Order: sequence, then C-alpha cells, then structure tokens
Amino acid sequence: MKRTNMLRILFVFFLIISCQQKDGNHSKNSIAIIPQPQEIEIIDTHFSLDQNTTLFYEKEFETAGAFLKKYIKKGAGFELQATGKDYAHIVISKVDSLPTEGYSLEVAKNTISIKSSDANGAFWGVQSLRQLMPHTFETDTHIIADSYSIPAVTIKDAPQFSYRGMHLDVGRHFFDKEFIKEYIAHLSMLKMNYFHWHLTEDQGWRIEIKQYPDLTNKGAYREETLLGHYSDHPQEFDGKRYGGYYTQEDVKEVVAFAATQNVTIIPEIEMPGHAQAAISAYPELGCTGKEVPVATKWGVFEDIYCPKPETFTFLKNVLAEVMELFPGTYIHIGGDEAPKAHWKHCGNCQQLISDLGLKDEHELQSHFIKEIETYVNSKGKKIIGWDEILEGGLAPNATVMSWRGIEGAVQAANEGHDVILTPTSHAYFDYYQAEHEDEPLAIGGFLPLQKIYNFDPIPEDIPSNKQHHVLGAQGNVWTEYMPTTDQVEYMAFPRMLAMSEVVWKGPSTHPDADYPNFLAKVESFLPRLQALDINYANHLYDISGKVIKEEGSVFYSLESALSNQDIRFSIDSTAISQKYVSPIPITENTRITAAVYKNDSLIGRHFSENIQFHKGIQGSITINKEPHPAYSAGGKEALLNGISGSDSRYGDKEWLGFWGDNLEITIDFPKPTKISNVATRFYNAPGQWIYTPKEMRVDLYLENGVKMINGTNITPKTESNVQRAAIKYHEKQETIVTKLTIKIPNYGTIPEGVQGAGNKAWTFIDEIIIE
Repeated sequence: MKRTNMLRILFVFFLIISCQQKDGNHSKNSIAIIPQPQEIEIIDTHFSLDQNTTLFYEKEFETAGAFLKKYIKKGAGFELQATGKDYAHIVISKVDSLPTEGYSLEVAKNTISIKSSDANGAFWGVQSLRQLMPHTFETDTHIIADSYSIPAVTIKDAPQFSYRGMHLDVGRHFFDKEFIKEYIAHLSMLKMNYFHWHLTEDQGWRIEIKQYPDLTNKGAYREETLLGHYSDHPQEFDGKRYGGYYTQEDVKEVVAFAATQNVTIIPEIEMPGHAQAAISAYPELGCTGKEVPVATKWGVFEDIYCPKPETFTFLKNVLAEVMELFPGTYIHIGGDEAPKAHWKHCGNCQQLISDLGLKDEHELQSHFIKEIETYVNSKGKKIIGWDEILEGGLAPNATVMSWRGIEGAVQAANEGHDVILTPTSHAYFDYYQAEHEDEPLAIGGFLPLQKIYNFDPIPEDIPSNKQHHVLGAQGNVWTEYMPTTDQVEYMAFPRMLAMSEVVWKGPSTHPDADYPNFLAKVESFLPRLQALDINYANHLYDISGKVIKEEGSVFYSLESALSNQDIRFSIDSTAISQKYVSPIPITENTRITAAVYKNDSLIGRHFSENIQFHKGIQGSITINKEPHPAYSAGGKEALLNGISGSDSRYGDKEWLGFWGDNLEITIDFPKPTKISNVATRFYNAPGQWIYTPKEMRVDLYLENGVKMINGTNITPKTESNVQRAAIKYHEKQETIVTKLTIKIPNYGTIPEGVQGAGNKAWTFIDEIIIE
C-alpha cells in the first residue's frame, strides 16, 4: 500500500511552510542536485519565483519549456506567462558551442538563464532547475505563497556517457501503464535518457500484436505463480490465474509520455530463448510442436524458438508491429539464456547447421540473430542483445549489453562493436541491498548502494582507442520477486540515484572520499522522493561492522553509512549505552548490538552481530581464485572473520561465490595451534546454478613437518539450502598445525534437463570454523 493520503498531506503541509519564505537562505549542503553537475558555483543570493515571473524559450526547446510550465503550475499553483526573450525572467536559449546534451544554468537575483545547443541539453537544464526548487512542487497539493526562493547558482554541465538507462521487467510481474509512466518520469528527473522495457518472457507476453491475437489472449496469462523462493523445498504455488498486457493504444500513450520526459524507450522482444509464453500460444514456433503452458515459476526453459521459416516469418511480423510503435533507434532482441537441448535433437535444426556449414548450435544462434538483425536494419533500426549474442560470431551492427560480467563488453568493444555495461556485479537491482533478515525476498546476491556508486563502466581491458564504443550503463530491475509497484520502487531507489551519478557525472576518481558527500546529497534528496510518493529503501542510518586484525589481536569496528553519526553499542545483550569511539577488542565469542542515535533518540534500526572467536580467526587466508565480482562483498577475509553468513540466503557479505572454479584455500596460523575440527558451509540451490561440491579435502601441515591429508564426501540434504561439511580429528591425533589447506573441487558442468544445463556450477562458501 502507498502511504496514506493523510500522512502525505501532513508531510507536504509542514514542508511547504518551511520553504515558502520570501528570503532564501541556501547553504551549499542544502543544494542536492542528482546527478552531480560537472561544475557548480553557489552564489549568495536567490531568485524569487512568483505569479509575475515570465518565460521565454526557443521553439525547438518546446519539450523543456512545456515541462517547466507544467511543473510550476502543478507545484506552485500559478502559470508562467510567455513573453519576449529580452523581457523574460526565465530564458531557455540556444548556444551552438555547448556540447551535445550539455547546458549551462545561471540563476541570478532577477533572472534565470538556461543555454544549450540541443533540445536534450535544454531539458536536462530544466531538470537541474527543478531540483533547485522546493521539493513540495513534486506534489499537486500546494498552498499558494507570495513567492518561492530558488538559490542562485552557476552550472556548466554535460553527460559523461550518451546512454544512461534503466530497465524494467514486466514479464514476470505486470505493472499497469500509469506506473510505467511514473517510472519513466523518475528516470527523467535523474537525467537518464533510455527506458529498456522488457516486454516478453516465459511467464507472460505483455504487448498486443494484432496479427497474432493469441499472444495476449493466451500468452499473457499463467495459471498460477510460484510462492516464496525458487530454491524453497517443496515449491508451492498460489493457484491463481495471473497476467495482463498493454494494448497498442497503451503503448502509444506511454511512448508519447516518454517523449515529454525526454526519454527514449527500447522495447525488448526476447529470442530465441525466454519464449515459452509465445510458444504456449503458437506451439508450431517450437521445435517439438507440442503444447506447453505459460511458465508458472522462474528460471530458464528449454522451449525456445525453432529456427525455421515459419518462425522467422512470425518474428518479423511481430517486430514490424513493434517497430511501428517505438520511434527510437534500438530494438532489443534478447539473445540470452537459450538452452540448445531441443535444437540438438531437432532434425530441422541439424539440417540447417549442415546446410549452412555451421559448427554447432551456438553458431546456429548467431545465424538466428543475424537473420533478425538484417530485417531490423532494413527498417532503419538497430538491434541490442545480451552478451550471449557474441557466441558463435557477433552480428555485424549489433550493440552488446554485457550482463554476465565485463568480459562481453571487452570482447565486443575490441572487435569494434558498441557496448552497454549492465553487469550483475554492479547493475542488478533485484539483488539484496542490505543484510537485514527482514529485507523483502529477493533472488539473491548483494548489491549495496556504495558498490553501484563505485562502478566504472569502462573496463580497464578496453584500450583508449576503443573506449568510445562504451555507450554507457544501465540498471536492471528483474521482477521475479517484485509483485507490487511498492517493491519495485524499494529495490530501485535510491540505487537508481547512484547509477545516474555514475553515467552522468562519470565514475568517481576518489570514491572513498566522494561517497560520504554523495550520501549527504541522498539524505537531502529523500524529501523529494517522499513528495513523489516513492517507496524508497532508507539504509542511510544503518550500521555495518567489520572484523579487524592487527598485530595478533582482533577488533570489531562499527560505522554508519552517513559520517559523523552518534553510534552506541552494547556487548552480549546488555542495554545499548556505550558510545562508540574506536574498534572493540574481541577475545571471546561476542554478540554486539548497536544503533544510530540523534539527540538521544534512536533514528536507525538495531544492528547485531555474533562473532565466534574460533582458532582460525587470528590466522591469515589466501585463495587461489578471486570470488566473482557479484559475490565478493566481504573479500577473502569473509571466510575467516568469525562471522557466519545468513541461513536463508547467500546475498550478504559473508558468503563468497565462485563460478566454475576449483578452490584451494590456505590458512596460516600465527603460532602452532592444536585443532580438532575444520568445518564450513556450502549453499545448495540447483535452480540458481548453485551446487554443493561433492567433496572437500583438508591438508594439515603439522608442527613436526608432517603433512596430514583427510577428506570427506558431501551429500546435500534436499530439505535445506545450507549444507555443512566438516572433518573431525581424534583427541589422540597429533594435530598441532602451522597451516592448513582446504581443497574444494567445483561440482562441474550442470547436467542436461535441469536449470543451467551445460553451464559451470557455482560454489558458495561460508565461514571456515576451526576448533
């Protein structure tokens, strides 16, 4: 449920009272423009906006001018009057020398000037001006004031990247056109210029295609939906028919609205995979010809489009209607997660491979994509595809959206193709953003705000003469576990603010120093999000902790997201009363509870951590492989810090994830140590490609120079996602060690017939506990 109207009205009333003073008093800290302009100077005066304020804008800047007029009419309750350029208080004018999408904004005591060389820049200048105005203007509940104060500034600004995008999956869960328009408007406020609309999925087809009515009559609805997490045992379903779709009139309305927000929509029609909803409507599009249902749970499915003439005819007809609806340059055709099981056993597919002289099914997918690209290009459009389209040879004019990491971006850019970065490690907003056990259910992973802010969209392995192929980056919102608009907003905000900062301002060259300043801006920006009724996640007053090892001693440090906060703590469940000033010594099993206070009142939520002071905690650790960037929040020290990961999810900073790697973990002890047990935990979620290793071996290096080798086989228990593995030593054994090595072979290739078949399995490992 959205916040109640009464709370909203009270909130707006008190904030309007606070900002309706005629004389402005704006400090540098009170100005929070996100994304941060390239240059900003704050001047010690203000502009007074009132009913006598006049406006002029060049005819080609109609979108920017119309937006400003409507915004002020809604927020202030009066309309800017048009007048000549030489007489207007607010002037939006053209200056050819300014960079593409760039603008200058000067707010003085008596005038406001926005200058740009193009309509895009003029619009972004208006968005910066918007953020200088009272956040109460975001509502249509206003009390007329005599005037409104706008701080005086001089801004020179232009984007670092030409592609600044956000994505929304409406296939897994459907959201009505009004929410889509709200989402687009929020992107626009943050100077993001592309909306990637993921319209087709295994779980639902969401766009009307007049030539194929069963795509929406049948393909838009599934008979039920998975409850809980995919990895739950047993899986349960709600038994309720679910679905929805956009008519072509709906799409036209959304596209028209996006134009008023200076946002280009990129529609995605998935192929050849993620096509089960379409095949459920027209079974002849698959290789088997058998009827299949619209998918009722998440994952990857083997029913994909069969590369035969009637399939290409269907897809070209679909794309013809889609391209008529969307005026932008790009059409996204998916290309990801297409299992080849049916192609391998399809006579038509194998004959086509032979006739075309192709090597395998991967090259057949490349042929598929090239066939579609040729058609799309013939209509004056270009394709974008996920990085799997690189497999088997890349279509000549395709743009690659690199999601499985940065490797696809590096390969594509070095081959001369444009790329958009959207790696799981930094851009998947369906991942958990905090470690609280009561966070809304998510697919997994861990992507806190700071990691997004630290993202650099240009991989180091792309040479300078190829870096122009990096168009920008995009945040992705996959909605398997987001059934409501509130939850979409919770997962997207404020992480979208960090992504906008990266793609507009550019990656910070001093992220550790700059991040606190960004958080201070976010804190100032929250009232604007509240006024917009956005259900954002607020973790600004959260506390995080970290084990520190110094000169043979162990300490635990606390910090809040915002700097200079009053942190108080307790040890072992006593009342929170101690003021935190320095790291806390840890010499035994300890439970720490802490919170942020202001004026002796609790403003954040309680944080607690259990530290197990086992015999390995004072040791040092090395690992032969780096954890995957998407699952490396705690670094290698997470395996030897006395803190265990979550029992219910691997999306935190304690679990480390490795994709297909055989692991060798070495622990060196500061002095010879008698041990009796070596244990750890593995996550087991085959539906997410995560498999418990089949065995674990521990090599002990004894004080007397002898090497002792012990191993254990691991048999996962199906009723649990967390599997414990341990090797116990008898008391009479000589087990005084100087170091030990744990060898963990990867599970291997995922077998046919299950999720992720043919891919390498993931290994997720938790704290190594040595007793």
